[in-house]
Amino acid sequence: MNKIIGIAFLFAAILGTFCVHAQDMKEKYRPQFHFSPRANWMNDPNGMVYHNGIYHLFFQYYPDDKIWGPMHWGHATSKDMISWQEQPIALYPDSLGYIFSGSAVADVNNTSGFGKDGKVPLVAIFTHHNPVLEKQKTGKHEYQSIAYSLDDGKTWTKYAGNPVLQNPGISDFRDPKVRWFEPQKKWVLTLATKDRITFYSSPDLKTWARESEFGADAGAHGGVWECPDLFPITHNGKKVWVLIVNINPGGPNLGSAGQYFLGDFDGKDFKAYSKETKWLDFGTDNYAAVTFSNTGNRILLMGWMSNWQYANQVPTHPWRSANTIAREVGLQEVNKELYLTSMPVKELDVLNKDGFKEKNLKIKGQFDLTPKTKNSTGLFRLDFETKNTADFSITLANKSGNEVIVGYDKAANQYYIDRTKSGKTDFEKGFAKKHIAPRISLDGNISISLIADAASVELFADQGLTVMTDIFFPDAPMAQLFIKSMSGITIDNLSYTSLKSTIE
Repeated sequence: MNKIIGIAFLFAAILGTFCVHAQDMKEKYRPQFHFSPRANWMNDPNGMVYHNGIYHLFFQYYPDDKIWGPMHWGHATSKDMISWQEQPIALYPDSLGYIFSGSAVADVNNTSGFGKDGKVPLVAIFTHHNPVLEKQKTGKHEYQSIAYSLDDGKTWTKYAGNPVLQNPGISDFRDPKVRWFEPQKKWVLTLATKDRITFYSSPDLKTWARESEFGADAGAHGGVWECPDLFPITHNGKKVWVLIVNINPGGPNLGSAGQYFLGDFDGKDFKAYSKETKWLDFGTDNYAAVTFSNTGNRILLMGWMSNWQYANQVPTHPWRSANTIAREVGLQEVNKELYLTSMPVKELDVLNKDGFKEKNLKIKGQFDLTPKTKNSTGLFRLDFETKNTADFSITLANKSGNEVIVGYDKAANQYYIDRTKSGKTDFEKGFAKKHIAPRISLDGNISISLIADAASVELFADQGLTVMTDIFFPDAPMAQLFIKSMSGITIDNLSYTSLKSTIE
């Protein structure tokens, strides 16, 4: 009898792991189209790879509590980066340590030798964090290891020769991002090493040689460097290399954030065009953002939608944290300088429901869009264009008196998100604030794309030149929507679309 009961409990647990039930609709603050784990703690996205028509998202996960703990790699899969299905845990801690952040690649040439019977191995490269060695304060408690899968990521085998890259004595020595460098037929590993990036190379993902380092005298250094990424984008026929470096703390609006550098990479050295700091996202809630591997010419990026300032305290249950929507990355030139852009992936259109369009909408004072939206969920996308002539703001509100204000201050030439009165804010003293971002574009027209979920807003201004991501925790759905301009603006084209939930 006990055995039967045990099997019943196991079956129930498996169902709970694989499915996101309709009851989640009742869970306060549960994102409706951003990935969040069914229960417990999540942070950095890891091992993001596209393989055989499936997007794989691995993530830092602690299955025993909703605060940070011994790290595992959780796993979720999707056909479109929008609807995600949570899978069994991929990697568990072992005698070498916790499973910290890293990346995954499809080893199509079987350089690793892990492939069998024509099956392409997926290879995960991750940091082992050894808590025993950490207590000994040798500075050698983080090192890099690998694991492989021959069944499309369902099960993983850790390499018997781990670790494959030993620590030379750097206390923060982690978050390997690996990519194939075709000109020299080798793998390049980009590693966060305390206050800089160190590059390594390998012919087989097992033996690594140090190539160079970058960043000791470049960019922002308000905190430790983490979760890097390196990839090329072709712009006007020239290959431009992008180096993303996440930093905690030291972001533009305090806490954790992501910066980037543009430059040249020859397989050994990265040489930045500028050592100045450029931010990937000026909001407070896009950290550890990295790209999917194996996606061809599309550069697809996703981040952890939280901030180390308050990630362990946000008032969600039974889970903590979500990811940003997937974003397509590009380059845009402004005044002879290149900047990274990011915009929502086109796949987001699968969520589109009802909506409306307006042309030449003149607004002076406050204009209430609520009667036209007919949307009680607060899930929507708003796109519009206007001449850069005056201040304006977009207010998401509810009948409880909560509001999130997204706007543009012409005098300061800044965008902003104000979540001072956004709902529950007392869990952390610095949460209820107004966050600002510079307007980078010099265009006389302003374009706005705003994506709103149950507990987040993502602003993409000027075709993704200025991006802001902020989370919030309202008492009720933000079902009211206003546009305000005291001086007056004319919106040339406005498009409002209600968005569907992906939770069934």
